[in-house]
Amino acid sequence: MTIKQFPKGFLWGAATSAPQTEGHSLENGKTKTTWDYWYETAPEKFNDNEGPENTSNLYEMYVEDCKRMQDIGLNSYRTSISWARLLPDGKTVNKEAVTFYRDYFKQIKANGVKPIINLFHFDMPMWLMNKGGWEAREAVDAFAFYAKTAFETFGDLVTDWTTFNEPIVHVEMGYLYGYHYPALVDFKKAVQVGYHTLLAHAAAVSEFRQVLPTGKIGIILNITPTYTRSDAEADKKAGLASDLLNTKSFLDPAVHGTIPQGLIDLLAENELTPETQAEDKVLLQNTVDFIGLNYYHPRRVQAPKNPHVPAVMPEDLYAPYDWPEKRINPYRGWEIYPEALYDVAMMMKHEYKNLPWFVSENGMGVADEERFMDENGMIQDDYRIEFMVEHLNYLHQGIAEGSNCFGYHTWTFIDCWSWLNGYRNRYGFYRVDLNDHYKRTLKKSGLWFKEVSKNNGYDDVINVD
Repeated sequence: MTIKQFPKGFLWGAATSAPQTEGHSLENGKTKTTWDYWYETAPEKFNDNEGPENTSNLYEMYVEDCKRMQDIGLNSYRTSISWARLLPDGKTVNKEAVTFYRDYFKQIKANGVKPIINLFHFDMPMWLMNKGGWEAREAVDAFAFYAKTAFETFGDLVTDWTTFNEPIVHVEMGYLYGYHYPALVDFKKAVQVGYHTLLAHAAAVSEFRQVLPTGKIGIILNITPTYTRSDAEADKKAGLASDLLNTKSFLDPAVHGTIPQGLIDLLAENELTPETQAEDKVLLQNTVDFIGLNYYHPRRVQAPKNPHVPAVMPEDLYAPYDWPEKRINPYRGWEIYPEALYDVAMMMKHEYKNLPWFVSENGMGVADEERFMDENGMIQDDYRIEFMVEHLNYLHQGIAEGSNCFGYHTWTFIDCWSWLNGYRNRYGFYRVDLNDHYKRTLKKSGLWFKEVSKNNGYDDVINVD
């Protein structure tokens, strides 16, 4: 038996977001986001009629929930602020929101937990969406103002911030694949949306340096490492295009302060170059202090067979490859490949200045978890523990080889609402009973995580008894 020990001060925590937990979606001064609007106009797109209105009711239960963080040994926790709650019209501060968030953050800290607060988690306010959302250059200044307001209002309580969660997702899902509002399929618009998001991130970092010069700011990126079908030149070319669009597009500017030339060339070749302004290069030099990387599954690609030229969709640049040896989480349809966390760790060490980074999300969603409930009402989620151990083993190897990783956060703390999937798949350390006043019940994985946090490590022999 070998003890896997992690660096001193390692962050053991969980992540979630405002729109997925708070509830009170159109109450207490908050205005509509794109999710509120889409549910109102197209409820059939949402699983089991589960919309954004109530989610996990954290707005009413946050004091008890913060105590639950301590109960399972969390020493850190990431959530977000709702832009539409703090600034309902984009300009006027909602005093009730300030009261709520300030007390929420105080309660987190009072229970020995470090808050890491994110600004945007897919929840575009409708007042800005009606002006074009991220398609409009105006969104950059609007986000910078929101960021500055948040830093000034909560900076005495929160020292660690992030700008965006998985910005590539609202680009892909809203403008390429139809899973988020406005559900467009337009590669050119998607690139422009991504570019404005990148500028908004850099503008927020600039504001942060002025308001909270002693704090730390980063960005949360979902990393789906690209693995090619073969080493053939055509497959390698597809892999490079995938990495440029999905990983380097945000990671390179965030760390190095520049958009990679390969991406600039790729967009130009396919007539996808976004509209820019001369001063943008200077703005993008506002780099981060740390990176959060969300990892769930890899991306496997091969050369496309009959691509459009110029590309009209990303699949014209790289096609999906179905690896015959894959393991799958059948509930989510995602490949389980923990080895990638080692590759991510090495990528950060060798390509990104060994900048401090942490695993900001990693987790396993499972449907119908009640099947695994014991006679005492506790879900015996051994599968989740095994999933974490497998991934932590590879992360530990990367750290042992010098990668500057400072934490591991799971998705998620308490079962939360998930966009179009509602509560179909559960990820939390605590179960939420939607039929019993949002009652929280601890799962077995929460007990295991408490021991890991207490010992700052675990036995590499999986023992969940």
